[in-house]
Amino acid sequence: MILEGFPVGPIQANCYIVGDETSKKGVVIDPGDEAERILNRIKEHDLTIEVIFNTHGHFDHVGANKRLKEATGAKIAIHPEDAHYLGKISQSAAVWGMHAEDSPPPDLLLEEGQIIEVDGLKFEVLHTPGHSPGSVSLVMPEAELVFTGDLIFAGSIGRTDFPGGDYNTLIQSVRQKIFTLGDNFRILSGHGPITTVGNEKQYNPFFT
Repeated sequence: MILEGFPVGPIQANCYIVGDETSKKGVVIDPGDEAERILNRIKEHDLTIEVIFNTHGHFDHVGANKRLKEATGAKIAIHPEDAHYLGKISQSAAVWGMHAEDSPPPDLLLEEGQIIEVDGLKFEVLHTPGHSPGSVSLVMPEAELVFTGDLIFAGSIGRTDFPGGDYNTLIQSVRQKIFTLGDNFRILSGHGPITTVGNEKQYNPFFT
């Protein structure tokens, strides 16, 4: 499996490229900014991108949706409760003194328990609200990976003071959906380094 993650944009949100080495089909998770850089990495991996996953709708995770969809033709996938953010990206970015393009509307609406398969890759959708109402985590069971967006970070959690955020809901999402995965599962979050479920159970101050 091809797996590459790197921070993009002024807020340094993590963007992930996941691909199957045999089929050369892949996905992009949270293309927040720097579309040309992301496209260059896709080209270097010789991948055809089928799906653009948005773990949630905040501008620093979806800002390159438009450019990537134009270049790849991939389907944009987001939870219905965050879909409304996609048409307001430029407005949201402007509040922070930044620039981003509005996204096309979603092609796929993600729901709890949904399985998305892309030629050799399988993603299970977990609805994990708290940071935003429509936040999702994407589990790859065979690879023991979970992409959590801004739900949980190494040693921390996502903000809950944005509209639609809720601290108790976020804590419940982590405990019920993430901590029930195996301790060896790697957590690839929306900001910061990779961690593991076991490490966060033991050391994350919000849960110990």
